[in-house]
Amino acid sequence: MTIYDIPANTLSGEASSLAPFEGKTVLVVNVASKCGLTPQYEGLEKLQKQYEGRGFSVVGFPSNQFAGQEPGTSEEIQTFCSTTYGVTFPLFEKIDVNGDDQHPIYAELNKTADAEGYSGDIRWNFEKFLISPDGSVQRFAPQTEPEDPALVSAIEATLV
Repeated sequence: MTIYDIPANTLSGEASSLAPFEGKTVLVVNVASKCGLTPQYEGLEKLQKQYEGRGFSVVGFPSNQFAGQEPGTSEEIQTFCSTTYGVTFPLFEKIDVNGDDQHPIYAELNKTADAEGYSGDIRWNFEKFLISPDGSVQRFAPQTEPEDPALVSAIEATLV
């Protein structure tokens, strides 16, 4: 089983997975609506618009595990993201990214170390995992802005 085979429900509750993104470049991000980093939604949407025609997608996984910063229902999250930031990239149901109820996708992603060598639990909202078309993963800290040159160049290096 690969990361693409792990079941995950969409924000609207439909059974899904990352399978539609296999062979593409995907930026997986744990997101939250009431965080100091929430404005990153704007940059994430810019990346989506800039690169979606080249086999790229941002994929958001809301999580309420960090200071209760994603308390909303699926409907509230969808409304906030679309009306406040114009988000068009796919969002999945709210999940746990750490702990006993950690979603299996994050159990797999958390094994990856970032450039500083950190691996393990998600540190905060907006931690980023770039999955290349060959399935290799790069990890970026929550404070890494979507426009950060290191992230942008990593994305561009994986595009078809």
